[in-house]
Amino acid sequence: MKKIFNLLLCFFPFITLNAQINELGVFIGGSNFVGDVGNTTYVNPNKLALGVLYKWNKSPRHSYRFSYTQSTITGNDLDSDETGRSNRGYRFDNDVKEFSAGLEFNFFDFNLHDYHTKVTPYIYSGLSFFLYDGLYRYETSPNVTQKINSNSFAIPMTLGIKSNVTPHFVIGAEVGARYTFTDNIDGSNPDTSNTSIKKFGNLNNNDWYVFSGITLTYTFGQKPCYCAE
Repeated sequence: MKKIFNLLLCFFPFITLNAQINELGVFIGGSNFVGDVGNTTYVNPNKLALGVLYKWNKSPRHSYRFSYTQSTITGNDLDSDETGRSNRGYRFDNDVKEFSAGLEFNFFDFNLHDYHTKVTPYIYSGLSFFLYDGLYRYETSPNVTQKINSNSFAIPMTLGIKSNVTPHFVIGAEVGARYTFTDNIDGSNPDTSNTSIKKFGNLNNNDWYVFSGITLTYTFGQKPCYCAE
């Protein structure tokens, strides 16, 4: 009876804690913009992006993920292959600070309590809130932009692959596109009734920005106990 009791004591924390290991780490990569100004290549990192992230692994297949990422988002019509844009010659820079929360799903089991090397593709989505500069241009001088503090929401859509390179470190590579709820990261569609403010481009499509890079996380938390027979 005592041996059975000891086995139950070991098994209970295994099922309660096995899925609750934590990860804390960094994101290093680049950003690019897809909208009404600049290059339209979907994945084309051209500015440094840095961030921190935390994951709470609820099971070998899914995790709750929270992150903060910041970067300068930029666009330059001279980099575009479209004649209309390259002739227009608009450009912009915008500082974006993003807070994101959501669910990460692993295609294969990724049990961090098993120290054997594992590799899995994953997807992540949720909801992002970001701060940015609302830009606007005057009709008389459209290449001069003015700024106002703004914020909006976005839906992140991330695809990546990761592996536990050591018992306590996980490295991943990912590309994450953000569909935003604004069309004014590039200053093409400011929210104003002022007729002297210039609007241009496709006013029916919202802006996108993309973060591409590497994640490195450190795993910590209680491990399941293993009992001798």
